[in-house]
Amino acid sequence: MTEIIRKICHGYIYLFEELPDPRTKSLFLVAKPYQGIVLLSLYLMFVFKWGPNWMKNRPPYNLQKILMIYNAVQVLACALIFIVGIRVLRDQNYRWVCQPVDFSDNEDAVMITRLFYFYYLLKILDLTDTIFFVLRKKVNQVTFLHVYHHAGMVALIWGTTTYYPGGHPALIGIINCFVHAIMYTYYFLTVAVPSVKQVSSCKKYITQLQILQFLMTIIHMSTIVFRPDCEFPRWTAAIFLPQNIFILILFMDFYIKSYIKKQTALVKPRVLNEICDKARETVETVEDKDKLNNGTIFETSIINRKQAWRSKGIART
Repeated sequence: MTEIIRKICHGYIYLFEELPDPRTKSLFLVAKPYQGIVLLSLYLMFVFKWGPNWMKNRPPYNLQKILMIYNAVQVLACALIFIVGIRVLRDQNYRWVCQPVDFSDNEDAVMITRLFYFYYLLKILDLTDTIFFVLRKKVNQVTFLHVYHHAGMVALIWGTTTYYPGGHPALIGIINCFVHAIMYTYYFLTVAVPSVKQVSSCKKYITQLQILQFLMTIIHMSTIVFRPDCEFPRWTAAIFLPQNIFILILFMDFYIKSYIKKQTALVKPRVLNEICDKARETVETVEDKDKLNNGTIFETSIINRKQAWRSKGIART
């Protein structure tokens, strides 16, 4: 038993003291697994138990001003990471197929680690989305896709920030920040200008952009699988790809149910109504023609009879 405990302690020290990047392991919520576990546990407990119980007999909170500030902060933070990240990757001559991690202390390498940590904190901030849903009693938006995506992103970025803050996955975070900057801009406008919600195509296009994002990141991360000489660890693809493929499937399922099947369900009654209206008009037109024809035939028969009577009268005279 003592030997088992000793091995567990050595394993913990190796995984969370020796392996982590020394430039990030001392940062808050990095390298220490219990911190992340406690954070995600509190998040899940609030979303599924504490929050709904708290709001059960309460009216939804009006968080309009808070949401405007929150969405504005998200837009600015995502835009900052995107702009700075593009500049740093350009200076590093980023390789699209295989980019190793620069573990040195030069300026660009350190900047990338800071961006990874900032991005990690941003993913933690994203958890607030679900909390707002609960406080506003938007229970229909607390879906499995939403909760799994947010919690999974925190866990995934914790791993990259702890062990490989830089290298090949850096482009994925930059793409994600670009998409989120657009997404939170839309959310900001829906709060500031409620009429934006009536433009239903906006949300549809944002979902399409998210799906495209996952396709791009999956393809990008797949490239290291086919490069046996890649200096970035290939085994990371075994963690990243299943996670993102699963999320892609969930997003596509959401898109099909929300925009394709629902649109088909709305179009069918309209088409049927149009067909029925046309059929009704056709029937009425036919009936009108029949009435007209019947009247014409009746009038013609009377005229013919009068002419016949006159001809008989003339013949009798």
